Amino acid sequence: QVQLAESGGGLVSAGDSLRLSCAASGRTFSGDVMGWFRQAPGKEREFVAAIRWNDVGTIYADSVKGRFTISRDYAKKTWYLQMSSLKPEDTSTYYCAASPRPWGPWVRGADEYTYWGQGTQVTVSS
Repeated sequence: QVQLAESGGGLVSAGDSLRLSCAASGRTFSGDVMGWFRQAPGKEREFVAAIRWNDVGTIYADSVKGRFTISRDYAKKTWYLQMSSLKPEDTSTYYCAASPRPWGPWVRGADEYTYWGQGTQVTVSS
């Protein structure tokens, strides 16, 4: 069983930076895919970024490309979302997720992930 725990959310001003962390416990990862999603009130869960655990291939939503960076620490079984130039529209609850499926076109789909964190709130004031 895998458990995920996010941290790092908070209240910031537009233009600020914030780093989210997702620490995993349980089995060792190999070809897994780790992702970040976000969900604002009344909206569907939205893909933000994903990373391939074993060779750090990455993919981003167009809305965050160039501003957000996903990375991982292999030894700590932790992955991160470095968010820069934050905008009020980035305000959301951010969730980390993991899937044992090999990387593929599915990585943007929330339904394809097996494990989820509890979520951390990010609020960006204008």
